[in-house]
Amino acid sequence: MTRTNEHGQPVGEPVPGWEPRPPPGRVTLHGRYVRLEPVAGTHAADLFDALGHEEDDRLWTYRHDDRPADVHHLARMIAGWADRADTVTFALVPEETGRASGVATLCRVDADHGSIEVGAVLLARSLQRTRAATEALSLLARHVFEDLGYRRLEWKLDAYNEPSARAARRLGFSYEGRFRNAMVYKGRNRDTAWFAMTDADWPAVRSAHERWLDPGNFDEGGRQRTALSDLTRGLAGWGPCNNG
Repeated sequence: MTRTNEHGQPVGEPVPGWEPRPPPGRVTLHGRYVRLEPVAGTHAADLFDALGHEEDDRLWTYRHDDRPADVHHLARMIAGWADRADTVTFALVPEETGRASGVATLCRVDADHGSIEVGAVLLARSLQRTRAATEALSLLARHVFEDLGYRRLEWKLDAYNEPSARAARRLGFSYEGRFRNAMVYKGRNRDTAWFAMTDADWPAVRSAHERWLDPGNFDEGGRQRTALSDLTRGLAGWGPCNNG
């Protein structure tokens, strides 16, 4: 039902008792397949081994930073990420290996309005398309909505980064539009595709994540019985990205 004010104008739904939310802290998040630890220098060797070799160049194409030349360079990058007061970068550590093989950052924090972005997601090839990778993003969403009480979780990407767009849709984020000429990085234009999920979307999305991550969803060879995209399709405004 459309709400109107005393002037007969349509207005948004009230948000009773709203108060600014706390900023994200450096906590460790535990799942069945992965744990997320605040990134630190102790992760440098594992992360370089997973992400820092010449054959990993394509993983860095859509990031603002370039692949580090060596583990010492990466350690300096990690120190910069860890020192930032306005973001929290997590190392993704699969329980199967105990070695960090990816990173993800909570950034663009708007605590007053309850909006936050998960960005700078970088996954080793060994981590991509795994239960650990999916669970890592699910843990971050749960932390944002349930622990911190935010209303909105954003996922933004270079509009040509189709693998990231597929991941966002698969996880249950809604495509919200394309911002043309949004920035210049690495000497080239970036149109930015926006995806987001709200606290109202989250319960159904969380249920889909839990159903997919359940060990019973995988056969003896580790193959999924039901795809996560089949469980999230229709949730959170599923729609085409129109990235091309």
